[in-house]
Amino acid sequence: MSDKTAVLLLQMGGPDSLDAVKPFLLNLFADRDIIKIGPAFLQPLIARRIVKKREPKVRENYRQIGGKSPLRALTEQQAAALQEQLGSNYRCFVAMRYWNPFTEEALTAIRQEGISRIIALSLYPHYSRATSGSSFNELERCLARSKNKMTLSCVRHFFDHPLYIQALAEKIEQGLAGFPDRSKVQLFFSAHSLPQSFIDEGDPYLDHIQATVKLTMERFNDVSHHLAFQSRAGPVKWLEPSTDDKLKELAALGHKEVLMVPLSFVSDHIETLHEIDIEYREEAHKLGIADFRRMESLNSSPTFIKCLAELVQGAGQH
Repeated sequence: MSDKTAVLLLQMGGPDSLDAVKPFLLNLFADRDIIKIGPAFLQPLIARRIVKKREPKVRENYRQIGGKSPLRALTEQQAAALQEQLGSNYRCFVAMRYWNPFTEEALTAIRQEGISRIIALSLYPHYSRATSGSSFNELERCLARSKNKMTLSCVRHFFDHPLYIQALAEKIEQGLAGFPDRSKVQLFFSAHSLPQSFIDEGDPYLDHIQATVKLTMERFNDVSHHLAFQSRAGPVKWLEPSTDDKLKELAALGHKEVLMVPLSFVSDHIETLHEIDIEYREEAHKLGIADFRRMESLNSSPTFIKCLAELVQGAGQH
């Protein structure tokens, strides 16, 4: 057996071609950790109906950002940078929840290298049962089916890690530097939304998001900030305010300069490249917000990679 430790980066995944949009969406809507639709045995059938309706629009959105999600390539770059940072005692692997490479494939690659120790690192900074929770559940199911016994340590969130906050602050600072007068800029934190019922049932996601915003804003006392939630779907009550409602509110108050800060996404994907960069930008301009920009995503920011390395090394000591 190898004496190396496998670091398994857990991420959502995204379609790697336009033809992959439909099966990707089917995997997503069939996951009961994200959404429970009817009894379990009916969920795949209901998921197919939902996907049939949604697929054309989602496919078109992916076509507009180059025909696929960049998430796999960006996560593999993070894995390569992290491995370089950690050194030769570690091997980094990527496991996506809803598209290739799936968790099972990543575990097969780990077994083939004779590695029996795994540190599973969620790339969602803020824990929710719908994101990190679903990835960890899938990992545990795959490990339970495996004949090879592996030891597992988990990094479930890092919403308040000093280096994560520093990495965000660096990207915000970089974004603010592009405006003529930073004191006029509205810093707009936009996090992925979640059904309100999840929070009511004890999901810590909202607390984690608010803590990140508070810690980040301790470094920016000369700028106004706001928090709202994007990417909701379906008729249930979602976290409020929504990003579009908050944009309308800022425009009505006469604000012309906005810097979007995507939270809960550490890499560029459909929600930054299409939802913010295309949909919300268009909406902002219609509302009279003349200078609408987005902070660069963390991607492989050296500070962010250092943060991941510290998280892994900390988990390895437990």
